[in-house]
This record gives sequence, C-alpha cells and structure tokens, in this order.
Amino acid sequence: MAAWTWRFEKTDGTEVQPAVPPEEFPTQGDAESWIGEHWKALQEGGADQVRLFEDLTEIYGPMSLHAAEA
Repeated sequence: MAAWTWRFEKTDGTEVQPAVPPEEFPTQGDAESWIGEHWKALQEGGADQVRLFEDLTEIYGPMSLHAAEA
C-alpha cells in the first residue's frame, strides 16, 4: 500500500520541520485534506511551500503556502 507524505520547505527548497506534526496518509485525498486544514499553521511555523510524495515519487510541488496576491 502506498504512503502519501508531505515535504515542508522554505522558498529556496531547504527542508524545514513543520509546526504541525505530519503523518503518512493512505490516499492522496487524505493528504490534500490535511494540508487544507493545516496550511496556515504550517506557514506561520516557517514553511513556505510543500511537495507531495507517493512513497518516494514526487507527485507535485512545490506548492506555495502563501495566499496569492491580488
């Protein structure tokens, strides 16, 4: 069974420890729901962007945790 995980980074791609303890998720939807619930706390804790992995394969990223400027 695949494990879905997030990598938390600064803008330059440097990995950082997340402010909210991450977990492994059984589905991509579960991982995306979790990031939707915790992105603000993660950003306030020092993460600027995230990458989503299925096992060792990067699915997408970097995805910014900062709101787009209008």
